[in-house]
Amino acid sequence: MALKLNLNSDLGESFGPWKMGSDAAMLSIVNSANVACGYHAGDPAVMLKTVALAKDSGVSVGAHPGFPDLQGFGRRRMDIPAEELEAMLIYQIGALQACCQAQGARLTHVKAHGALYNLAGTDRKIAEVIARAVQRVDPKLILLAAAASFSVQIARERGLPVVEEVFADRAYLDDGNLVPRTQPGAMIHGAEASLAHVMRMAEEQALISINGKRIPVKPESICVHGDGAEAVATAQALRDGLTKAGYLLTTIPELSETSGA
Repeated sequence: MALKLNLNSDLGESFGPWKMGSDAAMLSIVNSANVACGYHAGDPAVMLKTVALAKDSGVSVGAHPGFPDLQGFGRRRMDIPAEELEAMLIYQIGALQACCQAQGARLTHVKAHGALYNLAGTDRKIAEVIARAVQRVDPKLILLAAAASFSVQIARERGLPVVEEVFADRAYLDDGNLVPRTQPGAMIHGAEASLAHVMRMAEEQALISINGKRIPVKPESICVHGDGAEAVATAQALRDGLTKAGYLLTTIPELSETSGA
């Protein structure tokens, strides 16, 4: 039986007249979309449009909540009290859930964005806030979380379905966290380099750091950031390369069902 993997992208990140990414092109390639919920990017019209495009493309839809930081694109750390942060997450997930309902689609998963995503990987309290917010909206929602992170651990402890994510276009530190974007080597450029990076992780079932350290994980979902100039070419190369190697690419719900998450 072919090993199942998921290819996902963070989309719906345009705002008003400002356009980002090539969502329609990405949605013809990936299996799942993480749609911005208006706090770090996106707006109500963009959310509705992205959900409609995803539905038409047969792509599973997830909420992509982040810090309230449009100017910083959600990539700056914000110290927000747990109760307030949980409310913000519920608000964002609920907004995307309503957009799905209005478009006849179904919200299947949640993935935190940017600085919030990174913090949840190393801060148990933040990971707990995210998991709790997801469960309060709908305990059947799947958490898409960084492999080898507190987010995965907390989700499993709480009985929340979880899928482990790795990045095609980001490098890893020896502790399993992403190399900060402010440091050299943080990004992996080019479709071929990204495919080689993913194939190594999939074959070795491990994160491979910039220093060559192996951290055992179960890579299930692969993210290609939708805001990069090389995003579409990278996503297509990944789809073609993984399929050629015998992997079966599926949506996140299909992946979660077979993994027993």
